[in-house]
Parts: sequence; structure tokens; C-alpha cells
Amino acid sequence: MDAIRIRGLDHVVLRVADLERSLGFYRDMLGCPVVRERDSGLTQLKAGGAMIDLVPLDSEAGQRSGAGPGSEGRNMEHFALNLAEFDEAAIRAHLKTFGIEVKKSGRRFGAEGYGPSVYFDDPDGNEVELKGPSEPGTARGGGGD
Repeated sequence: MDAIRIRGLDHVVLRVADLERSLGFYRDMLGCPVVRERDSGLTQLKAGGAMIDLVPLDSEAGQRSGAGPGSEGRNMEHFALNLAEFDEAAIRAHLKTFGIEVKKSGRRFGAEGYGPSVYFDDPDGNEVELKGPSEPGTARGGGGD
């Protein structure tokens, strides 16, 4: 019996420069609905089985971690959201309607094995990975790459 059994991404907290711009990106472009807003400025969005929390840089919570993201640093390297299905052409076309260009794509290893992915940046320069369903039998890293 394991004391800790991780099932997937629970949430990620992003410190953002412009809350409305970030809501346009995560809510409108990626389709993550807002599930809770706090007076502190914290806005929580549902991303499948996980949550994305947006904290404005000028809020009390946003100021606790020092300077915000910029050319010399970011709040994280990237985070990945699992997709139920993956049609790269359709994903690229959707992103393009919001002025977002895919930076890179390919077969990548994730929590459930190898599968297709695309990468792009959010409005604050955080890298976002959209990961398609994993190939059967690759969960432990089998299958090359």
C-alpha cells in the first residue's frame, strides 16, 4: 500500500501581469471555465480534472514571490494539459484564430506515456504543452524517442 498515489495534475498557480488578458487566453481560447473568483484577485479555472489558478502580480498573493516573469526569468519552465483527442491541424488552426503560433510539436513522453504534443506561450511567456492521448504500452518509457 502506497501512502501517496498521484493521479494527475491537480492545479498550477500562475502569477500573471494582466488578469483579463490571461482570462482571454485560458478561458476563451483554451476553453477552461472559471469556477471561482476571490476578492484577493485569485481566479480559478477548470482544466479537465485539474485547475489553473491565476494570481495577479499586483495582488498580495502575487507579490509574495518577488518580481514577476520577464526576459530574465519565468515562474515555471512549462506545464502540460492532457487532451482527450489530438488533431494537430485543428489545434493549430484554433490557436491561430487567437494569434497564437505553435513553437514546437512532436512525440513527447508524459505521465501516461508517449504521445503527440504542441507547445506555445501564454500571455505572460509561460510555456504551455497540449498533450494528446498516449500510445498504448509506452507508460514506462518504452517505444523509443
